[in-house]
Amino acid sequence: MMSDREQRRLDAIDEFRRARRRALIEDLLAWLRGQPDDLLDFEEVRQRIGDLGWASAGLREIPLSEIVGSVGRYHEFTRHFLPRQDSDEARWANVRAAMAENRQLPPIEVYELGGLYFVKDGNHRVSVARELGFSHLMALVTEVRTRVTLDPDATLDDVIIAGEYATLMEATGLDQARPDLDLRATAPSAHQAIGALIEQERRRLERRRGQPVTLQDAACVWYDEVYVPGVELIRARGLLHEFPERTETDLYVWVARRQAALEASLGWPVATHTAVAELAREGGSRPGRILARASERLFDAFIPETMRGGPEPGVWRRDHLPTHADERHQGLFRTILVPLAGTPESWNALDQALVLAQRDDSRLCGLHVVASDSPAPATPDVAERFAERCAAAGVSGRLVYEEGNIGSQICERARWADLVVVHVAYPPPPRPLARLRSGLRDLIQRCPQPILAVPGPPASLKRALVAYDHGPRSHEALILAAYLALRDDLSLVVVTADEHNERLSENLIRAHNYLEQQGVVAGYVLDRRPTGEAILAAAAEHRSDLIMMGCYGARPAFEIVLGSTLDYVLRESRLPVLICR
Repeated sequence: MMSDREQRRLDAIDEFRRARRRALIEDLLAWLRGQPDDLLDFEEVRQRIGDLGWASAGLREIPLSEIVGSVGRYHEFTRHFLPRQDSDEARWANVRAAMAENRQLPPIEVYELGGLYFVKDGNHRVSVARELGFSHLMALVTEVRTRVTLDPDATLDDVIIAGEYATLMEATGLDQARPDLDLRATAPSAHQAIGALIEQERRRLERRRGQPVTLQDAACVWYDEVYVPGVELIRARGLLHEFPERTETDLYVWVARRQAALEASLGWPVATHTAVAELAREGGSRPGRILARASERLFDAFIPETMRGGPEPGVWRRDHLPTHADERHQGLFRTILVPLAGTPESWNALDQALVLAQRDDSRLCGLHVVASDSPAPATPDVAERFAERCAAAGVSGRLVYEEGNIGSQICERARWADLVVVHVAYPPPPRPLARLRSGLRDLIQRCPQPILAVPGPPASLKRALVAYDHGPRSHEALILAAYLALRDDLSLVVVTADEHNERLSENLIRAHNYLEQQGVVAGYVLDRRPTGEAILAAAAEHRSDLIMMGCYGARPAFEIVLGSTLDYVLRESRLPVLICR
């Protein structure tokens, strides 16, 4: 007859074999999911995240759920300590039988690293204890101190990230200088990228101060003056909702990398808020955002460019207008794109852009496009004259050359600017078929940013006339006018006109109420003449030097056939026209 001990041993062997089968299934599922199922290697983890010293923590009870690795035997068990080798059968069964007999087993020995435990001795005891449903085991603990804390579900990638974080903190001391900082990331190399950005900041500070700067000081300046404002932009755009699986640091690093790539490609600096806006526009992993991008591409594939409605009203404002009163001192048009044809008249656009750049402390991005079929090469003296005029005005500027379709090149580069200033050489003509071929009209329709159309010499831009019809695009012009009036003391006159609209006075009341709420004092004009004539008459009467209007409406085909007030004003006015989106 079989003894109780022999029976317990046979039962333990059966349990081992069941555990082995579960280990095979667990490994297969991990392979199918593309996720690792190994224990973490203590030495690799320690080398990656570093240690600040070792100390005995004595005997204590530890949770099995926080044992995530092993010293040297990490390949012999799955992440849940299921056995992977048939050769372990006898040893595993002996431990299981001993526990069934309630024999006292010695405590396991572990290293505590990053808040988790790695088995030095007792892997089989841990495996059996988990199978039996134990929650804790007694352990002799050696504490390995480190700067980081690991999660119990940490993968090797998580360890790599933690190691990079520890290296960054050791080099910069940011965790000591800014104890509340949160630089969590979900992808390897993010903290290496941050280290490179801090080094760039250190070199920039040395150039500015003319003396050596420590990496620790540069890290604090970078965190306070670069990283925190960048993250605030990311929060303001709600990007964490679009990328729920990422952290603020992930998104900041993406923005910084994209910003650097754009600067290298475009040949001029790109503002952080511009790169953030692109991430908001093109990114997002939620189904709604994916469907919206697919719909936009389908629309673009089948609808001719001249028939598209252009960007939705308000998109530019959400990307650019400060939302807090304490931000209103910042320049609104920080990057101004100025296409230059090299003709004498085209320099008027640059001169007008310089007026704005001096006011907003902007940088100018000149663009000289040579048509692909043009026999004439790029004109070298354009760059010289551009540099001379920028230097004389004390404005930072850079000119780049491109080849191709002029309108397409302007629209593409306008994505990375805040304003486009163009010379009006050929305004949209009155005949419908000619309007369809108008390069300026096509540019206004497609350009994602506001356009300042300059028909003649530059103006001081101190007295603006706002054309308002209560439409969404004219309301964008009113919002921008209110902002500029508060920030730059811009004098405003609002005109509403329509010979057929019986409720015209209601529009003027709406404009008055909005400006009054903003604390802006303005003049108001109600005119029953055709809108274009009324705008030009009011501008002459009030000696305006700037006209602000909304862009074309949402149905371009109707305006191409019937014409629009904007086309009329561009043809007839000698004043700059700020066309708002």
